[in-house]
Amino acid sequence: MSDPSNAVSRAWVEVDLGALKANLRRVADAAPGSAIVPMLKADAYGLGVPHVLRAVIEALGPDGPWAIGVAAVSEGEALRALGWAGRVVVFAPTPPGEERRAAAAGLALSISDLEALERWAAAAAEAGRRLSFHLEIDTGMGRAGFPAASAARWGPAVIARSGDLLTWEGCFTHFHSADEPDPAPTEAQVDLFRRAVRALPPEPDGEPRRVLHCANSAAAIRHGGYGMDLVRPGIFLYGGSAGADEMPHAVATLRARVIRVTDAEPGATVGYGATHRAGRAERWATLAIGYGDGVRRALGPAGGQVLVHGRRAPIIGRISMDVTVVDVTEIPGVAPGDVATLFGRDGEGEITVDEVAARVGTISYEILTGLGPRLPRVYR
Repeated sequence: MSDPSNAVSRAWVEVDLGALKANLRRVADAAPGSAIVPMLKADAYGLGVPHVLRAVIEALGPDGPWAIGVAAVSEGEALRALGWAGRVVVFAPTPPGEERRAAAAGLALSISDLEALERWAAAAAEAGRRLSFHLEIDTGMGRAGFPAASAARWGPAVIARSGDLLTWEGCFTHFHSADEPDPAPTEAQVDLFRRAVRALPPEPDGEPRRVLHCANSAAAIRHGGYGMDLVRPGIFLYGGSAGADEMPHAVATLRARVIRVTDAEPGATVGYGATHRAGRAERWATLAIGYGDGVRRALGPAGGQVLVHGRRAPIIGRISMDVTVVDVTEIPGVAPGDVATLFGRDGEGEITVDEVAARVGTISYEILTGLGPRLPRVYR
């Protein structure tokens, strides 16, 4: 690992690429009959696409991933700029007007309605070559996709409007509750998806069979991807749980320097609004990190903690844009220059990203993608 004491002085994110590779291999082992489409959207969940892409390719060996999943045309363009020549599938509906860029970059779009399909066909005609798409079928997520119940009606229209310009490469759906304890809602979505696919017209003569995929991290790990052609792991790769019983290796660690230590007299206050008042003689440490770096301001009143010298120290007062104050009264020897861990491991202590998320009523996805750009990423 790069030595953060030399590389970074204020605060930083450590990214364990070995752990990410191990999580990816675990997904592959859990769904042995399915090819892998790692999701690298949102700058690889805030951890940095260039390094994560290289780790993914190394982890999956000579065949590599079947495709890379993104959510925006610009993200696909960035992958091309990095030299990735394989498939890229854009899994969110594309705003009208971006089709020409997607065609130039050789991306495959997800299609949720006939108007989007017509725009993609027009882009193919302009480009003078066939373009691919994956058709989303809505089985209950509600945010995108053709309605599953009426597949027999819209399926022929998709075939007709694809013509010789487009390759209908795959069909997919997205689960809304795959990480919940009760598998019944997800199984109902799988059944609805399968019935919709059976209602579609067959592939035209000479066309390859459409690949089917439905599984996010939770469905891949817990249900083997339901035996479909592809799985699309996301949060599990980056160290977020895929349900309470499925914990990955931790990938990201958030650390910050102690920049000040002071002895506070009883009655002293700290932070905007003076929401913390010392009830005794206390020792406070100021950390060089705040909500401007992506630390959730709500952690203070939510009982947030950090690790200092491997021990937990409570956050006190309101988190500021650039600094956070913690109570280190019970931790001897804390001095400026020491390192505090906001999530990750320090000695025998550990705070997981899921614990941080739970304290502020959100999910690990939001914690990771919210890490700000002024936090350098240090890779090992």
